[in-house]
Amino acid sequence: MQKTETIISFDKVFFEYGPNKPILDEVSFSLRRGSKTTVMGQNGAGKSTLFDLLTKELAPTGGQVNVAGDLTTAHSRQAILPAELALSVREFFEKCFKNKVYNIDPKIDAVLEAVNLKAPKDRVIKTFSGGQQARLLLASALIQDPDLLLLDEPTNNLDKDGISHLTQFLIDYKKTLVVISHDADFLNAFTDGVLYLDVHSRKVEQYSGNYFAVVKEISARIERENRRNAQIAKEIQEKKDKANVFGHKSGQMRVVAMRMREKVAELEEKIVDVRKEDKSIRPFIIPAQEEARGEIINFSKRHIALWRGKHLLLKGPNGIGKSTLLESIVGGKAKGITVGVGVKIGYYRQDFSTLNFEETVQRSLLSSMDEPNEERMRSVAAGFLLGADVIRTKIGHLSEGQKGLVAFCRLVFEKPGLLLLDEPTNHINFRHIPVIARALDKFEGAMILVSHVPKFVEKIRIDEIIDLYADR
Repeated sequence: MQKTETIISFDKVFFEYGPNKPILDEVSFSLRRGSKTTVMGQNGAGKSTLFDLLTKELAPTGGQVNVAGDLTTAHSRQAILPAELALSVREFFEKCFKNKVYNIDPKIDAVLEAVNLKAPKDRVIKTFSGGQQARLLLASALIQDPDLLLLDEPTNNLDKDGISHLTQFLIDYKKTLVVISHDADFLNAFTDGVLYLDVHSRKVEQYSGNYFAVVKEISARIERENRRNAQIAKEIQEKKDKANVFGHKSGQMRVVAMRMREKVAELEEKIVDVRKEDKSIRPFIIPAQEEARGEIINFSKRHIALWRGKHLLLKGPNGIGKSTLLESIVGGKAKGITVGVGVKIGYYRQDFSTLNFEETVQRSLLSSMDEPNEERMRSVAAGFLLGADVIRTKIGHLSEGQKGLVAFCRLVFEKPGLLLLDEPTNHINFRHIPVIARALDKFEGAMILVSHVPKFVEKIRIDEIIDLYADR
């Protein structure tokens, strides 16, 4: 097959989850064999929906999704499904195939080596860390040897070495690849095209070039169009002013005024509908529990104590036990670690399991307030881009990025004395990350942070560091 062959095309595809939930509107684009494309767009713009249309898990409401002949597709999801957590590694991979695969162990060994993970085949999935589970998800797609590989936020939970290994793997990858990610440096290393989902127009714009070049091209185009629109608007206003003056005169002047109004109408048609930039969330503050004073948490074996206003970074590679330690602190089972009496813990989990997926956003946010107040809840939620259409939605129906914004909004209402954050940048649009970093930097309670994103961590005040790898 030739590399220029088109293997998938969208022809005026329309999709909606219901009468009031349109996602895509007359979207058209094509993918060629061997291309490596990134999908950009705001949280909730429909990136994961696009993947479901590519895999035929969803059917378009209108238009056509055309797939070449016997094209095979595999999708590396964002997270392990709850029903898969009790499976062994072997059972997890067997589930990737419709028909039984005999002598599957050599195939498992090959894909685990490709994702740089050592995993006994009888080990249960839930015993792996978030980063290790991310590698298993990638391996579950690779073992199918698809013509089209779809990766949904593949760097989430991965440590520095994991991201480096994945990046090189994708640089060398020979088949067709489509990736959703908010990691700009990662994407720029291997992509040769971009599909941009505009959350406002619900259209898809297709660009050629690496990630940084496309972002620069989009910004330059927007600047040109805004500048051109400003010039047209100025000319329109000048002609309107003159038309108003001449319109009050008689004879030939009224004819001139009429021609000017016709010219205004022509100019207004020339105004370009500039694509709106993704919005970032508004700056916010997570209030600290007023009653939490003095020593908030004590790590007696390490001779470290966090008082109000102190921030700690918990470091270590995937699988070292960072998430397990945070869970044990919340559960009061961490040996040698004592949380102060009456200290309220706010916990941001990387899998969002602190959220009730059956609740609406509205109910979830109201329940996190000491004194439920609908007006205040809606005002704060709007700052996290959780508008009226979103707050009526069940949390389980939101995108992963929107779930993250709900979790942060709840923390604002909860007012914790001790804040625990496990990979809080996962799934989050890159435009929101600096805002979140500033909020955490200013948090006046005690905080423990787990993050593998150096550029995020360096924007946050850190007073203490615990490196679990150094304890080995």
